[in-house]
Amino acid sequence: MNDSIRFILNGEDITLTDVRPTQTLLDFLRLKRRLTGTKEGCAEGDCGACTVLVGRLADGKLTYESVNACIRFMGSLHATHVVTVENLAGRDGALHPVQQALVDCHGSQCGFCTPGFVMSLYGLWLAKEKPSRQEIEKALQGNLCRCTGYEPIVRAAEQVSMMRPSTLFDPLQRTRSEIVARLWAMQA
Repeated sequence: MNDSIRFILNGEDITLTDVRPTQTLLDFLRLKRRLTGTKEGCAEGDCGACTVLVGRLADGKLTYESVNACIRFMGSLHATHVVTVENLAGRDGALHPVQQALVDCHGSQCGFCTPGFVMSLYGLWLAKEKPSRQEIEKALQGNLCRCTGYEPIVRAAEQVSMMRPSTLFDPLQRTRSEIVARLWAMQA
């Protein structure tokens, strides 16, 4: 029996042995790892400002889901890949196409909710090449914006789905086979 929680945070292997049952992923990211792109809004799973992706092996495939870090307990992360907004920019600092589409379409004003929207749209971008408007709206459910309104954010999702760049730019596409191997090893 293993008494540790092992997962990958962006590209780094994490092993935790002393985790409180109520410790949330949001607190771990912001307080322990200083990854402050993931915001704390409602702390109840209602606003989406804390959205991150969690990848898990299922039927031999690596699939990612958008999750609210404020209500995701650390104990549920064993053998997963946690991806935060800090992991999206290119090695040269260039914005990920999802981030750039939000800029181009004016999908952000105050910016507080933007990382959560970026991660929800990124999850959709990974899962669906040409999402319908209905699929885009469904992917954005649970993300609240009080400044911008949703039309520019939906336009950004439509724009990024039309111009899918090389997968070499995308960090999860570029390292997918490596992440799968590392997650298999964690399950053993």
